[in-house]
Parts: sequence; structure tokens; C-alpha cells
Amino acid sequence: MQETTIVVPCYNEASRFQPEPFFEACLAQPALSFVFVNDGSSDDTFGVLSQLASRLPERMSVLRLEANAGKAEAVRRGVLRAFESSASLVGYWDADLATPLYNIERFALFFERSAVQLVMGSRVRLLGRDVRRSALRHYIGRGFATVAALALRLPVYDTQCGAKLFRANSTFREIFSVPFELGWSFDIELLARMLRSIRSLGADPEQQIVEVPLDAWIDAPGSKLRPSHFPRIAWELGRLLVIARRD
Repeated sequence: MQETTIVVPCYNEASRFQPEPFFEACLAQPALSFVFVNDGSSDDTFGVLSQLASRLPERMSVLRLEANAGKAEAVRRGVLRAFESSASLVGYWDADLATPLYNIERFALFFERSAVQLVMGSRVRLLGRDVRRSALRHYIGRGFATVAALALRLPVYDTQCGAKLFRANSTFREIFSVPFELGWSFDIELLARMLRSIRSLGADPEQQIVEVPLDAWIDAPGSKLRPSHFPRIAWELGRLLVIARRD
């Protein structure tokens, strides 16, 4: 596997964070490292992350944000930190490990194709796959993906899976150089920014973006998505339509 750094945003994860899988992943794959971002947590998340990182400090580090900035900004700051490393691949992963870490190595294999720039996990429930999502998250996710596909003019199935890997090149350095306008759906804004770059060069985005169907994804208890977030989600859908149509 190419040298790879994964950003893990964490907000009030002290009670459900599982340190061992991250430690074991580093031991199993010498090319892998992690940047954990403590997003202004009010619990002992920073302490938990610091203790983990101290076990393998050359491969794991903690970026501490004093105030809660939200997942989009936590990921962006973590990615900027990851770009300072020598990694040729950078990505981000949800701290709850709903997507198992072994998928990082699976994703990395796709970069053997020179055209591939971004690899995304896709939660497709099929026979023989252990994909379990709450009805709330499933239907909101499907609604977002449908709007995203139309707005982006891209046949994407799952925009919101929190497992993505991309090249640490000038395109993505530019994408992450400016804060995202969207919060919960910043993944779609990331795609919109990438598509503007690809299409400006006359390239085919379907050759550069790969969705990998996951063989396991389990909705972890403690999700921060609540019905009270619906107004914000609806607002972001409207903003998405504006962002996706920018030149």
C-alpha cells in the first residue's frame, strides 16, 4: 500500500471510541498513519485520543480544536495536517468504525489505476453483505444522494458514507484550502469542487471517481443525527443546488 494518512474527526466520542482497531491497523500496515481531530469535545475525548497516540507517536497524532467547529471543518483541518506528511494518499474515516478499517487497504488498491483520484465507500444493501442502517439515516441519505446525482450530473449512489480516500495532489490541496459552506453534507460540496476541476480540464469524472460497495457497514449506536436537524438538512439541500451550478 502507498503511504496513507487517515483523518478521524471526533466529537464527544470518549464513551464509544474503540482504540484497539486503530492501533492494530497501524501494526498490520506499516504504510498507514492516523490524524485524530478532537473537535472541541466537552468530554474526555482528547484524553482518550492522546493515550492512544502515545502508544505509537510516529504513526498517530492528535489535532486539538479548542472550540467545536463541526465535522466539515474538523475534517478539513485534519486533512491540511495530513498534507504536511509524506503520504501520497489521504482520506477521512468515521470514528465509530461503522466502516471497518480493513477497507483502507481495499480502497488503496484502486489507485493502481493512474486515472483514479478519489475512492468512496458505498453502503449498498445486497444479499451476502452485512449493511445495516437505521431507517432515518437510510431515507435521508437516499434523498441526498438523489439530489446530489441530479445537481452534480454524476451517477453517484452514496455521497454521505464517512469513508473516503484521495490523492494528496494539487487538486485536493486546493479543494481543502477553503472552508466548506455545507456542514452535514460537505461530502457533496467536496465532489462539486472536484468536478469543477475535472470538467475544466475536459476529463471524464467517471474515470477518476470510484465507489466501492462495502461488504459490511453497521449503524453504530450514538449517532448525532436527530430529527431536530431536519431544517438544517433542508437548507443544505437548497445550498447544494446553488453550489453545484457554479462555474
